[in-house]
Amino acid sequence: MPRTFALTLAVCAFVVAALPAPGQNFEPKAIRFEGAPAYSDQELLAAAGLTPGTVLTYAEMNRDAQKLVDSGMFSSVSFKFDGQELIFQLAPATGLIPLRLQNLPLHAGKELDDKLHHQFPLYHGLLPEQGGLTESVRATLEQMLAAQGVKASVQAAAYKDSALHKTIAVSFAIVYPPVLVGDVRTEGAIVALDPKASAIVAKFPGTPYDTQGSPAAIEAAFTSYYKDQGYPEPAVHATPAGKPVESADALRIPFHVSIVPGVQYKLGEIRLAPGVLVSQADFDRQFHFRTGDVADGDRLRAAWKFIEQSYHDRGYIKAKVQPAVTIDHRSNMASYEVTVEPGAAYTMGKLSIDNVTDDLRSAMLAAWKMPAGSVFNESVILEFFSAHSPNPALEQIFAASNYRYTIAPNDEARTVDVKLTLENKP
Repeated sequence: MPRTFALTLAVCAFVVAALPAPGQNFEPKAIRFEGAPAYSDQELLAAAGLTPGTVLTYAEMNRDAQKLVDSGMFSSVSFKFDGQELIFQLAPATGLIPLRLQNLPLHAGKELDDKLHHQFPLYHGLLPEQGGLTESVRATLEQMLAAQGVKASVQAAAYKDSALHKTIAVSFAIVYPPVLVGDVRTEGAIVALDPKASAIVAKFPGTPYDTQGSPAAIEAAFTSYYKDQGYPEPAVHATPAGKPVESADALRIPFHVSIVPGVQYKLGEIRLAPGVLVSQADFDRQFHFRTGDVADGDRLRAAWKFIEQSYHDRGYIKAKVQPAVTIDHRSNMASYEVTVEPGAAYTMGKLSIDNVTDDLRSAMLAAWKMPAGSVFNESVILEFFSAHSPNPALEQIFAASNYRYTIAPNDEARTVDVKLTLENKP
């Protein structure tokens, strides 16, 4: 954003304003700031390097005003001296945004904000996307890391939210050396780690470290694991722990993961709401859930997927299965009431077949069992490529090929186009 700088100088109240003579001195009795109530006079004085009662030349007033402009916190700064007071008129910059630590091993929050405010009085948690204050904060973060023994190059860049399509923060990132997750150690009242949990511990070391993303990903992985073991309310907290470990090629951030699984719950009832396309009897025959079983997350997800697929096979390709869990804390039982939001029904649209000869395409089109306009059924696609095809020649070709399919819903027409692609197996 362009910044302007204006000077209004009244030598005295009764004399026509004139440009100051070189070297002319002015001694304001007071210094006042207008237009920026978010900042105190003390903060603005410190940011401009001004001290009340100090004799100033025009060049020095201009220099101190320019400091405020260069900070990037103001779109324009003007000043005037009326013989008694030096008055600065400020127009705060718009679009100030918070800082974000992308991969710096520093703790964002009040303590860091207080340190930055102490060094930079105009910092109140927000920064310009570009400007002197942002650059000063960048350099200071590098110095903070160096004080901890971490030699790193920090870069500032706009951080854009992909959903909002706008810049929401100034992101500070170490660009050299690479910053990775280090050792992950679990602690607390945890269940003995089985191979799945051990795989989680081994999964994260060596992955790129992100100040917010890495703790969240570690917590989500362990939370999912414990829920799958029948612990519906585990308390998992992943935090960087200890000093970053420097090596010749990277900086590694070790983690401690505190885990309190809570109470292991058993399975109560699973009730399908009236109107669900899968009957309760068919569901029970398919999965054989028994009261008192461990509430196994893998089996439950497979059950919800089975219901969802039943809707997909009837044209409801955007159906959402909604299992609502009820926890009985007295009996340590978890029961589920399953409803489904089916959405609109879709029909078959266009079929295209890629990477085949014209003769093979004709044979496949002739064997296709879901004509345009019929209810879309995803299982028909899978059955098309299954063994025991009614066309032995196609069965032989499919057995020697890798296939994939993509579906492209048209929400306006409520149709689904299907594309089949064949590739020879290695």
